[in-house]
Formats: sequence, structure tokens, C-alpha cells
Amino acid sequence: MLAPSPRRTVGVDEAGRGSWLGPLVVGAFAVDASRVADLRSLGARDSKELSPRARERAYDALVEVGAASSVELDPAEIDRHVALGQLNELEARAFGELLRPCAPAVAYVDACDVDERRFGRRVAARAGVGVRVIARHRADRTYPVVGAASIVAKVRRDRRIAELERELGRPIGSGYPSDPATIAAVRSLVAPGAERPAWLRSSWSTTTRVLRSRPPRPDRERLA
Repeated sequence: MLAPSPRRTVGVDEAGRGSWLGPLVVGAFAVDASRVADLRSLGARDSKELSPRARERAYDALVEVGAASSVELDPAEIDRHVALGQLNELEARAFGELLRPCAPAVAYVDACDVDERRFGRRVAARAGVGVRVIARHRADRTYPVVGAASIVAKVRRDRRIAELERELGRPIGSGYPSDPATIAAVRSLVAPGAERPAWLRSSWSTTTRVLRSRPPRPDRERLA
């Protein structure tokens, strides 16, 4: 275990919390404090502001100056915690687990709880002795090191979605329930009443709504 170091700055963020398919990925980025000022020029920012290609370029540049790590929370684990009203607790544990081996004196994290201070306390309780956690909403826009972590999480989740697409043998879109391509993919891959696949978050209301409904079938006799 590393000793907490004032020379080490770490940011943590997640990607895929609202996704319907695939994992929620929590990413961390650790860098020497002397390099924090360089992160913006390397592309560190809210990953949603960048195209997939720009995120990949930023990721490649960032890992040249710091260390990236991540953990995946799969749909089954997410579903279990959603059922208990503990999704924020699950994320806080994952954030803390990534911070523990980095052992920074101070860590910056994007708060997924409406109460950012509460989320910070939860993460700190799991981050190890001597680690101060600063949790803020939209921290990826405020702190470059959290922007870097945002890119780590998003790039690694994008890669997992691409792998899933290859496994399923068809396009699945972004994986979010607002994406028509994702809805079409689920409708074609999962029959109503069938066992829910491991890549689908069954606790999402979209699952019940989409798999219960089907577009009306054309009346072939009327069209003949």
C-alpha cells in the first residue's frame, strides 16, 4: 500500500450510469501534481464534450503522463443495488476501491449523489486512512484531473460496448434507452417473456416497457 502523497493527484468519474446496456465503468486517473496544469492541453475535460475519436486521442495522450485505472459494474450487480435503493452506495464503494491503491492526500471525484458532501464522505470511508475526498457535481468540468478520469471511464466503456456489439453480431447504438438504435437492437435480440440477457439492465423501466410492447404488425391481407 502506498503512503498518501501530496505529490499525487487523483480524479475519479464514471460513465454509463444511465445506460440500458452494458457496464457502468468507474475510471480513475492519477498524476504527479506537477503535471496537473498540462492536462487541459492534453484534452482532459468532460468526456461528453468530445467525439469518440477525440476521446481516444486524449486518452492516448493522458496515459503518457499519468496512470489510468477502472472498474466495471455489470448489469446484474447494478440491478441488485437498484432494487435496494443503493446505486449511489455501489458507486461510492467503486470510487473508494480505485482510490485506495493510489493513496493520494487529496482526491477529486464527480458526485453522483444529490448531496455531494454525503457522497464524498462515503467515498472517503473506503479510500483509506489519510485520503481527503472533494466531491463536486460536474467535477469533470471544474477539475482537469476529473476530466481525465471522465475520459478514462468513457473510453473504456465505449470499448466494452464495441466488444458487446461484436459478440451480438449487430449494431446496438450507444446503449442508452433514448437511442432508437438501442431500442431496435433489444427488440430484435430479446423475445417478450424470454430470460433477460446478462448485458441488459432488467431494473430499468425501459426493459419492461419495450419488451412488453411491439410495433403493430402490418395487416398483410389488407395490403394485398
